[in-house]
Amino acid sequence: MYRFLLTRQWVILTLVALLLVPVMIELGFWQLHRHENRVAHNRLIERNLRARPVPVTELTSPGHVVPKDDYWRSVTATGTFDTANEAVIRQRTAPDSDRIGYFVLTPLLLGDGRAVLVNRGWIRTGADLAAFPEIPAPPAGQVTVTGRLMGDETTEASGIKDKQGLPDRQYMLINSGRQAERLDREVLGGYIELVKPAARSPQPLAEPDHDSIGVNMAYAVQWWIFAAGVPAGWVILLRRELADRRRADGRARDGESGEPVPVPS
Repeated sequence: MYRFLLTRQWVILTLVALLLVPVMIELGFWQLHRHENRVAHNRLIERNLRARPVPVTELTSPGHVVPKDDYWRSVTATGTFDTANEAVIRQRTAPDSDRIGYFVLTPLLLGDGRAVLVNRGWIRTGADLAAFPEIPAPPAGQVTVTGRLMGDETTEASGIKDKQGLPDRQYMLINSGRQAERLDREVLGGYIELVKPAARSPQPLAEPDHDSIGVNMAYAVQWWIFAAGVPAGWVILLRRELADRRRADGRARDGESGEPVPVPS
């Protein structure tokens, strides 16, 4: 009765089922790992945002690569804004919409002669993209800023192409090494996303999202349900095939058709 399992159709069906089950299980674990990474990422952001602010010089120095564990750490810096060497970072999205504009990058000159880059926020683009935009001035004189420490941006990490030949003081990426060459002074690695003092314009950057966990766990469960459904479906098809063959065999024995009924091999 079960010899039909050796037919080409059933051999192919069984092999496909045997292949799909481990693949779907693995896809479920892949989504689970993505969920776990997202949860760990959110916890890191939450912990660093709520940590006591420390002087930025405790976490970074010229040429230092800010580790991921220090991203979003609350830091302070005291110095004077160097508006003469202010720059803008092109093609950045506004914190509260999909509008494209600039990030305002202003060096803060520290008391020891070094500088730290401060992302003061977002402004609109002007009508002439080749012209340097008008930027609201930061507080004059010595000021203490509080913000979130971030690492230097790279094309590999951000996916943003670092275009060359842009207008003066316009860049695609925030990179302390490149800015150090332009400023001809030591610049601390990474940069600060300004939180205080904040002004209406440039528009302050919002905190990174650390509440959403995405849908990866739901996808993981979905893949595992699919994996369980494959053998269940195979059994259902097997039982249906057996029932069809038994009915055909019964009609053949009872002579319901008036002539022998061929039984599927």
